[in-house]
Amino acid sequence: MAFTGFAITVLLLSLASDARPCSDHEKSSLLRFITGLSLDGGLAMSWRRNGTASCCSWEGIACDGDGAVIEVSLPGRGLQGSISPALGDLTGLRCLNLSHNSLSGGLPSELLASNIIVVLDVSFNQLSRVLQQEDLSSSVPDHRPSLQVLNISSNLFTGEFPSIVWENKSNLVVLNASNNSFQGWMPSSFCISSPFFAELDLSYNQFSGSISPGLGNCSALVVLKAGHNQLSGALPDELFNVSSLEHLAFPNNYLYGALDSVINLRNLAILDLGGNMLNGKIPDSIGKLKRLEEFHLDNNDMSGELTKVNFSTLINLKKLDLLCNNFTGTIPESLYFCSNLNALRLSFNNLHGQLSPRIVNLKSLTFLSLGYNNFTNITNALHVLKDCKNLIVLSVRGSYKASCSLSGKIPLWLSKLKKLEMLVLPNNKLTGPIPAWIKSLKSLFYLDISYNNLAGEIPTSLMEMPMLTTNHLDPRYRTASAFPKVLNLANNNLTGVIPREIGQLKWIDILDLSSNSSSGEIPQQFGSLINLQVLDLSNNHLTGAIPSDLNKLHLLSAFNISNNDLEGPIPTGGQFSTFTKSSFGGNPKLCGIIIDRPCGSTGAHPVPMLSTKQTGRRVAFAIAFGTFFGLGVLYDQIVFSRYFG
Repeated sequence: MAFTGFAITVLLLSLASDARPCSDHEKSSLLRFITGLSLDGGLAMSWRRNGTASCCSWEGIACDGDGAVIEVSLPGRGLQGSISPALGDLTGLRCLNLSHNSLSGGLPSELLASNIIVVLDVSFNQLSRVLQQEDLSSSVPDHRPSLQVLNISSNLFTGEFPSIVWENKSNLVVLNASNNSFQGWMPSSFCISSPFFAELDLSYNQFSGSISPGLGNCSALVVLKAGHNQLSGALPDELFNVSSLEHLAFPNNYLYGALDSVINLRNLAILDLGGNMLNGKIPDSIGKLKRLEEFHLDNNDMSGELTKVNFSTLINLKKLDLLCNNFTGTIPESLYFCSNLNALRLSFNNLHGQLSPRIVNLKSLTFLSLGYNNFTNITNALHVLKDCKNLIVLSVRGSYKASCSLSGKIPLWLSKLKKLEMLVLPNNKLTGPIPAWIKSLKSLFYLDISYNNLAGEIPTSLMEMPMLTTNHLDPRYRTASAFPKVLNLANNNLTGVIPREIGQLKWIDILDLSSNSSSGEIPQQFGSLINLQVLDLSNNHLTGAIPSDLNKLHLLSAFNISNNDLEGPIPTGGQFSTFTKSSFGGNPKLCGIIIDRPCGSTGAHPVPMLSTKQTGRRVAFAIAFGTFFGLGVLYDQIVFSRYFG
């Protein structure tokens, strides 16, 4: 979409010239447009400064050699107000780009039905008035319009999608109406009017019903996206005859049926059918899709022996996502021929066996998630993975049978994965101290080693983790900018005091030290963690008062210090006014309104301790941290989508 519009714009600009001044009529139309805005981003002042010159020299305006305005390009200028129909009086206008502003109201029919405009982009605004069929019909000229690219995505349009938007537009190539609230049946007859129609994006709307077989008539269709709607039924057989398709995406709908016919789409580069109700097996001849780069079948009801699927010819495959299905067998050896594979997610299936040493052939592999299967010999698996030098995200959460938990110390070879950003090893039998070398993983921002048997004190070296102490704005750290920075040491056997150096973790979002044996006071330095959103210190042996500096944590939304031996008044105001009684339970020496124990009262009953520490662990974990550390599938989904979406 962006490339197509850009290419057309470049063509127009190549013809542009300010050799002749624009007419008074053109200047008047532009001034009426800018006057009709409630906020103009300084354009009115800019244009007035050049008022005596030709409007062809105004910011965002381009003209042809005859002085006719052919382009108005004002994206991201902070414009507010309605779009004036006066722009429709620009008789030479070929390209109008008002995207990424805050424009509201309706899209003037004079623009949508123009027989001159080639590119119309009003995406990422707040346009909300329903596109009325009758309004548009009255404005359609006798001769067919030239519109090729229409982008009305990311607005507030509602109602049924009017057919007049594409009818009588014989040159339409690209239509993007995604991220609105359109309802009713998904439109499908684009190709009847426009034989060159190539790209359709209706994602993130409320379309319902089945997918029309009419799309099978679009012989030039390259991109078809309608994910995140309420579409149901089977994918029509006619769709698999559109051999030109390169990108087919219907994720998160209610589609069912088998995928046997997908092998007819030999030009497919991206196939995303995740989040539906598809069943059956992956076609045996899937290897015929040799151009396939992304293959998403996550969250379906697919089954069959994955071992039998031959992936070896998919040499362009970069992402394979089979999360949450019913696949059985072992990881196919044929996958290790996919040398460009950088993301592999097989979590939540019924796979077994061991990880093959041949995985090291995947030199580009950066994301690996094997969670919640029935693999054996996790120790061998981690030994094999030590040679996957480019791993950034490694998740083996719940991957292995209980008798195959990872035991012993945290493997030293992990220190060699210098690009590692996320390390998730909970629910194992790791022992020994937390190694100081973890701070040498300069890209690591998500560390979860909870529910193990780690012992010793919390090392001060953890407080020197570069990604948690410094704000990295480098675009190379895109995972870290999209996902919370986490340190989770919960449910181990850690002892000693919480280091005062904890205040160095100024960029941490989530900190969980619960269910250990930490003692001493809560350090005042917690008040320096200004980005902290979740803090759990429950089920320890902490003493003393709750530091008043915690009131400085204005982003703190989940807080739990229950089941310690804290005393004194609970701070008031700030975020403390949002926490519930359960955040402080099991501390009989605390007082405050929130726990119904006024400070200074001698007759109040102490807050009862929970029956066992284990019960406290479960309650604290469920209440305070369900959002962040609950279901493994949610965790996996967020990481994958944010990193590779």
